[in-house]
Amino acid sequence: MSRSVATRDITGQLVFLGTGTSVGVPAIGCGCPVCTSDNPRNRRTRCAIALGLPDGNLLVDTPPDLREQLLREGIGIVHSVLFTHEHADHIFGLDDLRLMQFYLGGPVPLYCEPPVESRIRKAFDYAFQSREGLHSGAVPQIEMNSIGLEPFEVLGTKVTPVRLQHGPRFEVLGFRFGNVAYCTDTNSIPPASRERLQGLDVLILDCLRREAHTTHFGLDEALAVAADLAPKRTLLTHISHDLDDQEVNAELPAGVELAYDGMSLPLT
Repeated sequence: MSRSVATRDITGQLVFLGTGTSVGVPAIGCGCPVCTSDNPRNRRTRCAIALGLPDGNLLVDTPPDLREQLLREGIGIVHSVLFTHEHADHIFGLDDLRLMQFYLGGPVPLYCEPPVESRIRKAFDYAFQSREGLHSGAVPQIEMNSIGLEPFEVLGTKVTPVRLQHGPRFEVLGFRFGNVAYCTDTNSIPPASRERLQGLDVLILDCLRREAHTTHFGLDEALAVAADLAPKRTLLTHISHDLDDQEVNAELPAGVELAYDGMSLPLT
C-alpha cells in the first residue's frame, strides 16, 4: 500500500467529528421532525472530536461512525487517541484505524484509564493475539498507555484530565487542552473538576435533551453549568433528536450554541 496520504491540515483547530447521542440522529425507525429534517445540522453521528496539535492529529474517542467521519472531514492520519470512557458509542470504531499502522510506521498510541483498556482488550481481543500467519494490516496495531488524573503530554500538547460523573455510579474523563475543554457524557461535575475548568475560552459540554436524564445533562442543567463556569463560549454536544438545531439555538443565551458535525474552532 502507498504511504502517500491525502489529508486536510487541521493544525491549530478542533473539529467536531460527531455530536450525536449513542443511537445517532436520525434514529433508526424514527419519523420525528428532527429525524426527518432537511437541515444538515440535525444529522448527528456519534460523538468524537479531532484536534490538530503541534505534533499530529489527536482523536478523542473512536465511535462506530469513525470511518465516515474521517472521510467526511478529510482527516487522513490519526497519530494518537484519547478515550473518555468505554461505552460502545465511544470505542467501537477502533478497528477503522487499521490503516494508520502503514501511515505511522507502527502502532497507534491509545491513552485511557484501566477500565477502558480492559473493555478494548475484550472487544478487540484479536488485536492482542499473535499475528503469526496473518497478513499485514489484518488487525489494528495499537499501543496502550494508562492515564489517570495527572496532566500528561500528547503530540506536543499538555492534556489535563477532568473527572466527570456519568450517572450515579459511573466515572468518565473530560479533557482540557489549553483554554478549551471537552466534557461529554456527564450529568455531574465534581467541585475539584470545576476548578480545572476555570478560565476557559471554550467549554464543550454534554446536553442530551430538554429534560434531565439519569446520565446526561438536560438543557437547563447544561445552561446552569455554563453560567457557573462562565467560559467565553459554550458548545453543546451528545445531542439527541429532542433538540432541533435552529429552534434551540434561537432560544439559547449569548455565547451558548449547539455544536454540529463538521464544526471547527481554533484551539487557544
